[in-house]
Amino acid sequence: MTNPQHQGNNLPMTSNIEKDSGNQNVMNSQDPAGKPAQAESQPGLGAETAQTSPPEEVISVTKGLAPPGDRAETPPAEVPESAESLAAVLAKYKLELPAEQIALLDHYRRLVWEWNQRINLTRHTDFEKFVTRDVLDSLALAELLEQEELVLDVGTGAGVPGVILAIVRPDLRVVLCDSVTKKARAVHQIVSELGLRIPVAAARVQDLLGPATQFNTLVGRAIGGIREVLKWLRPHWKYFDRLLLIKGRSWVRERGEARHYGMMHNLALRKLKEYHNPANGAYNVILQICPEERIVSGKKCRLRELRSHRPKLPEPPVPPPAVSSSPS
Repeated sequence: MTNPQHQGNNLPMTSNIEKDSGNQNVMNSQDPAGKPAQAESQPGLGAETAQTSPPEEVISVTKGLAPPGDRAETPPAEVPESAESLAAVLAKYKLELPAEQIALLDHYRRLVWEWNQRINLTRHTDFEKFVTRDVLDSLALAELLEQEELVLDVGTGAGVPGVILAIVRPDLRVVLCDSVTKKARAVHQIVSELGLRIPVAAARVQDLLGPATQFNTLVGRAIGGIREVLKWLRPHWKYFDRLLLIKGRSWVRERGEARHYGMMHNLALRKLKEYHNPANGAYNVILQICPEERIVSGKKCRLRELRSHRPKLPEPPVPPPAVSSSPS
């Protein structure tokens, strides 16, 4: 896979078209947009490919020290030293990127792994997983985004796919959000130290979207089942054009459940891309969901002109003040 930076409007299309609609149902706004919702009838919903294949990629471009006081309840193991390099593993899987982008990605993954010893951000703490899951997913998604799109990464976690998108597609305007404040704080510190101008919001997507905060495309990976995500977004479609989800084999079951509960009413679902993890053969797809009225031909969703729109975001999360050891 080559660098998609200059591909612009050339969206790779597959021959399989999936379109769904169902009866309208009342949506109850619930779960935080940054975390998967617990399915009412299927407790395992939203587990993504982790049930049938290795965990989905989690990537972030970061640099910096973890904020004081943040500790995972079960701290991850120390990151082992490795003789491998990011450039070598990218070359192994024939993923071509400019040298400056590789250097920035390498800086990012190092910072994420450092943060991961303090906050549980990712399970992808070796080069193989970082490349074949995080980088590969993000490159596949980057090929489907048009020039200068305004993109919101929902439930960004460690910054995947949003930070990687910003690195390999500098033309994009990327915003990150996560409902878990300590994760949003970590990613904010990471992108700041990398010198990337990426706003980070510590908020649920359903609380963020509004007249002053609009986007062309929402992207997400491992944020919940299709039904749950559509329940969060149902009242807010006028504030964004389409949703792109990275999914594993569970997408067929999730689509059926979303349709059964009326979540696909007046929405069109298209499978834009399918690909396999070159390391383990795991199957992935990228799904597009958008209002039926926005489908102009086949799989193409009509996007609004938002180049002049500047989303109004809450103040960025900041590290907590240092705890004083002197008596007050």
